Amino acid sequence: MPLLSFDFSTSTRQDPHSFKLDEDPDEPPKRWFHHLPLCMLVALMIAPHPSWLLVLVNHYLRALHSPSSFLVHLLVSYSLTFLAFCSLIVCVARDPGPVSLPKGVSEEGCEDACEDDLELHEALIQDFGDGLNPLKWCRKCWAPKPERTHHCNLCGRCVLKLDHHCPWLGGKCVGHRTYPAFFHFISCVTFLSTYICIVSAHAFWWSLQNATSVPDDATPIHELLLTAAGFIFAVVVGSFTIYHVYLISTNQTTLEGLSPFLLLRHIPPLPVSLRLSDPPMEHELSYNQRGLVKDAHRSVKLYDLGWRKNWAQVFGWNKPRGWMWRVMYGGASKGNGRSFPRNPRAEDMLSRLAERLATVDKDA
Repeated sequence: MPLLSFDFSTSTRQDPHSFKLDEDPDEPPKRWFHHLPLCMLVALMIAPHPSWLLVLVNHYLRALHSPSSFLVHLLVSYSLTFLAFCSLIVCVARDPGPVSLPKGVSEEGCEDACEDDLELHEALIQDFGDGLNPLKWCRKCWAPKPERTHHCNLCGRCVLKLDHHCPWLGGKCVGHRTYPAFFHFISCVTFLSTYICIVSAHAFWWSLQNATSVPDDATPIHELLLTAAGFIFAVVVGSFTIYHVYLISTNQTTLEGLSPFLLLRHIPPLPVSLRLSDPPMEHELSYNQRGLVKDAHRSVKLYDLGWRKNWAQVFGWNKPRGWMWRVMYGGASKGNGRSFPRNPRAEDMLSRLAERLATVDKDA
């Protein structure tokens, strides 16, 4: 019998309703300890609320006798908390970006019935367009690897437009279908932390100035602790949020922003005399060539179309009321996650980088 055999028959068909986009059979099952950081995150989000309610009641109702201020702060804080939990649920429950998406499945709602799975012979002969060529083939998944797709070793799978792997989300990746929700989540946490910090600091300062009017001695302690906790969370998560504002404005992922040598996958072929792979690998480059790539990475933004188009690519919508879902939980990125428009100047900049790589050691 032959060692390998391939069944090219098309008689086996998949039930369109049996496919679930948020389930990946190739992803290894999560163990209980993978969910510990997620449980800790939820606990950190819930823990300040008893103290927060105590401060609102004692300061605005019992001390200032201002129910309107109490209701405003209560509404703002718990609206942000609700929105943060909405986007967190989406990040945890939704698949970040399945590469093996059957034809006919909608990227946004995924409500259309899917057709047959891609057979092996179709994968080998199918025209994948400009976003995919024989070089872009995952050697670990043994499957096509669309543009900006990367393999996550922790998840054991490829993810469309992989941003990063986040242990705080139950050991899941952030990708094409969950990145808007992820940014929505960290933004809500930043705003909520800043809001609690400012309100608590103002209440604490008032308590110091009016010690005899404070309802009980424990209230200033809660106000001080909330101020400190809000400040810490605002600085830590806020820094992360600001960094992602920069990434969205320049149309980069975290992986692309921190990995300058990903540019090597897009440069034109180098002279054969350099004896480098095509595309060249990082370890094959000389010291001068590595420095040249790192310098080029600061200016070469492959997918930067201008900040307005970059933000529209992540948070844009096609449906009439799509903005509601963006406000509610972030939604999902536009497009299919397999091909992306490029910066018109990128090809010229990559060509100049290739020329410099070919001559930098000769000039040294």
